Formats: sequence, structure tokens, C-alpha cells
Amino acid sequence: MNDAALQQSGLRWAGQRIDASAPGALPGLERVSGLVRSVRTPEFQGITFHEVLSKSALNHVPMTAKVLPGEWTINPYRGCTHACVYCYARPTHEHLGMGLGDDFDTQIVVKTNVAEVLRSELARKRELPERVAMGTNTDPYQRAEGRYALMPGIIDALADAGVDFSILTKGSLIRRDLDRLVRASERVDVQLGMSIAVLDDDLQSSIEPGTPSATARLATVRAIRDAGLDCTVFAAPLLPGLTDSAEQVDDLMGALADAGATNVLPSLLYLQPGVKELYLSWIERERPHLLDGYRRLYSGGTHASKGYQELVYDRARASLRRHGLPVPGPATRDLFGLHGRRRAPAPADPPAPTLF
Repeated sequence: MNDAALQQSGLRWAGQRIDASAPGALPGLERVSGLVRSVRTPEFQGITFHEVLSKSALNHVPMTAKVLPGEWTINPYRGCTHACVYCYARPTHEHLGMGLGDDFDTQIVVKTNVAEVLRSELARKRELPERVAMGTNTDPYQRAEGRYALMPGIIDALADAGVDFSILTKGSLIRRDLDRLVRASERVDVQLGMSIAVLDDDLQSSIEPGTPSATARLATVRAIRDAGLDCTVFAAPLLPGLTDSAEQVDDLMGALADAGATNVLPSLLYLQPGVKELYLSWIERERPHLLDGYRRLYSGGTHASKGYQELVYDRARASLRRHGLPVPGPATRDLFGLHGRRRAPAPADPPAPTLF
């Protein structure tokens, strides 16, 4: 976008500004530190962007955390228009006084100065982070990135400081930055990941309605590989009764292999409190015949029963071998690491689950 187009676009957005304290504004919005303005635009129907000036860009995950303990992360956005019903990051919106349902999908916090703040933080640090992970909470390449273009500055700041980084996304918009990522990879370790787990277009448009199609994401994997970069695909989450059959898993692994995925990391649906209720409401509305099975499968809490997990992971491992893809070993601190690759012959597919 040239300067004139940017200026014109900025004028359109300025005309759509709303007062954060106006009637109907979210009651918890005062918790959004550094709020500059709230914006609505016809280009993003039903979405409100809350533009903030952030005081910090780097987040250090506590060692006590269940996910990514000790890691450094950057989240240029809070909330996500990808609107995946199952998204584990939804409860983080409650920290802002917003809801984990529609608010998470439609009330997006944008850290407009995140790249400048990051560059300043890195310059002041006596000890730089070993690595910074992006896309661990909300997607840095969701649709808003097409307007705000925060990632180029972040990528440059990390590369200039000599800090390794990883990006996990469902957004095909990452293709815009491939040349920049290639240049960064000449200076630091750059690990890229795409999340693809639903090949069925109808299911995808229902359960993750704001995401690019699987076809677009597979083409993005191919574009990343053609640019000379590795691409790990997170086949996540595999959805019980919806995408977990032997045929569905094999179709997915075959499509990922054909797209050139370097590695594939499958994982099953994880339903923490709040998200669990939201997801089961979707099941009751869209796939009511599966509801009783889900209640049994997740009766123990956030994870599916151990036996079911083993069944699906065995199926996934067998399919990975069949398509010549590496089989991931035990989870490591490195999100994209593959250790202990197994070379045993592929077992026969396990029987179909009986819960559904």
C-alpha cells in the first residue's frame, strides 16, 4: 500500500472512531491500558479495534505456567477474528474485563506501537531472550494485520538484535512477509509453523469461520517451503467425532506431506473451563448426536480420556510414517523440536472409536 492509499485508509478509519465511554461500550474497557481510540469500519463488519499504546512488548511466561514455562512471547493483538470455537486462548480476554465468547472474536486490542517498544526493550536488556515465540496466544497474522502491519517491525527488531524467534499462525497473510523472514533467517534461527487440522470446508467455516481455507493454508505451507524455509504444521486440534477417523487423519497427513510440511505435530482437542462450555454449546447446536459422547470423553476435565488419546495418536503416528513424515517424540521446550524419531514399522490402524 502506497503513502497516499495509507493516508486515505487512515481517514476512512478515523471517520469510524467511536468513544470508548459511549453508551454500549464494553464495561471492562477501562482495563485496557493505554487506550488511544476504538475504531469500527465497514471493512471489518461487526469488529471493534481498540488501539492501545503498549508499555512493553515482551512477555515472560512464569515457570509455574502449564504452557510454555519460562518462554518469552510477543502478542501484538489480544482477541482474534479467526473466531475458532475451540481456541484455548479465549479466557485471556477475561483479564481485560471482556467475555471469552463473542467479545474474543469481535473486540480486538491492537498494540499499535509494539515494534517500537520491542526495539527499545531489546536495546535496554542486559541479557537478551534466547528465543521469542509468537502466535502462542492469539494469531499475529489474523486479518487485522493486513491493516496494521505490525509484524514487519517486530521481525526486523528481533533480527537486528540477534534474537531467534518462532511464529505459529493460521493466517495466509504471512506470505506477505516471506522475503523479510528469509532475510531474518540469515541472521537468526527462524521457525515457522502453520496450524491446519480441518480439511472439510463446511466444517471449517462453521467451527473456525474467520480463518483462511485449508486450501489457502496448504498453499502457504508450499510458499514457505519454496522460499527455502522449513515449515512445521500443527495438526491441531484433532476433533473427536469430526476429524479423527483413520481416513480423515490419513487424508490430512497426506495433504500436509504433499504441501511440503517439514514436520507435523498432531494434538487432540483441549477444553479448559469456559471454552469447554462454549464448545459443547456449539456441538449441541451443530452436531447434537455427538454431545453425549463428548460428555463421556471429557468427563475427567480438560483432556479426552487417556485411552482415546492413545488411539488417535497411534493413528496419527501410523499415518505420518505412511506418508514419509517424521514422527514427533516427547514434547520439548522447543515448540518445533522433533526428538526420538521412531523407526518401527507402521502398525495397523486402530479400530474406530465407539464413543460416537
